[in-house]
Amino acid sequence: MKKLMILLVTVFLLMPALSQAENSTKIPGHTIHHNVITTDFLSPNIASAYRIIRSKNRGMINISVIQDVPGTTGTAVMANIRARVINLLGQQRSINLKEIREGNAIYYIGDFIISSQGPFVFMLDVMPVGAKKPFTAKLEHSFQ
Repeated sequence: MKKLMILLVTVFLLMPALSQAENSTKIPGHTIHHNVITTDFLSPNIASAYRIIRSKNRGMINISVIQDVPGTTGTAVMANIRARVINLLGQQRSINLKEIREGNAIYYIGDFIISSQGPFVFMLDVMPVGAKKPFTAKLEHSFQ
């Protein structure tokens, strides 16, 4: 639990500085939150705990799926997620995601090599538990 809290605090403290990189996609009954950073922003302890290589040449995507609950900020739910990154040349790579579950929080993180500044397109096929079909979220990001 402590490791997750440190990771989340690190990512969310960086969000104002990385406002271009944070995004969310509204789908029926849910919101998909997605955030992309370079892994050198992670503390050595967090990177080690989640087996992520810290580098300006590696990126990390953080995804959470929140079910809409009227009168609240929502509830984190599990989802089947397929993540891909596409570079400027149209080359596509899959991103292996790790599910992190601590308390009520559910996050999916994955890292990838940054071969250029971008722009990069991230395609997420997300099927929340209980959904009848997957939804697609698209995030564009350039690393500078």
